[in-house]
Amino acid sequence: MHINKPPILVVRDPVDAALLKEYAKAWFGDMVKIVVDVKRGILALGGELHADGEEPLLRDGSKQSDLWGANVYIFREEADRLEYTALINIRPGQGNRSMVVQDQQVRSRMKQIVDRVLPVVAP
Repeated sequence: MHINKPPILVVRDPVDAALLKEYAKAWFGDMVKIVVDVKRGILALGGELHADGEEPLLRDGSKQSDLWGANVYIFREEADRLEYTALINIRPGQGNRSMVVQDQQVRSRMKQIVDRVLPVVAP
């Protein structure tokens, strides 16, 4: 863990805009990495790499096959704030041969979870 970086947070319930701003500012400025458990409806917030967010979710009982990475650009409109790209998404065995989440149902579920727990933030 880097000095002055907040710990990776497992998010089950909505967080406030101040917390989301703090995480984005600490890690990348206007963006924060997330790992979404599409089955359990929770996500990990923060980290330098998406793999950093997998660990606390796996310890919490998530299954690797249910975890998908994305980036949230916190100051963008809700429809455009998610980027479904992460190294952890390369899963030929699950039919995803790219860093980008290909399955539209998985993307839809990810967006649903993000929209429920992460607010849209005004700059």
